[in-house]
Amino acid sequence: MPKMKTNSGAKKRFALTGSGKIKRKHAYKSHILTKKTKKQKLNLTHTGLVDKADTKRVKIMLGLR
Repeated sequence: MPKMKTNSGAKKRFALTGSGKIKRKHAYKSHILTKKTKKQKLNLTHTGLVDKADTKRVKIMLGLR
């Protein structure tokens, strides 16, 4: 049986932390930034964690299961 391929889009978007959680970036930070406040843009800059409900699916896409 062949090896499972890693999803190319997922490997560009997600990264693992040392404790095994999955880091992600926030959406809405790429364009139309003029109408967004400084506070909103600053908060979108920080990384977040993938929700518990989605971690299994993301780990499968990253080839970790």
